[in-house]
Amino acid sequence: MSDPKTFAGSCHCGKVRYEVTLDLDKVTACNCSMCGKKGTLLTFAPAEAFRLLSGEEALTSYRFNKRVINHNFCSTCGVTSFARGKRPSDGAPLVAVNVRCLEGVDIATLEIRHFDGKSL
Repeated sequence: MSDPKTFAGSCHCGKVRYEVTLDLDKVTACNCSMCGKKGTLLTFAPAEAFRLLSGEEALTSYRFNKRVINHNFCSTCGVTSFARGKRPSDGAPLVAVNVRCLEGVDIATLEIRHFDGKSL
């Protein structure tokens, strides 16, 4: 496990910008209908480790299946750079960050865990 680091992230057009502090040793590739179609690679951070810098007004939200995750995407470029939800174990607020939207991250250096969201 590495030390947590603060990363800058954004959507494609840059209207939605944020900072998140997290440990990026491992990321998750989920095969649910949403993540599988988008190719999202996820990592998770407590809500207090995430700070939306700009673009709240540009965000549109989508909920599906059990409707417990608020998938936020930019209404201009359509990129989903993060989602908000609660940790299943204790209900604590968390943010699911699309690692592909973080600046300076080399995906090839990360350990990717596969999660079977399709079967849930």
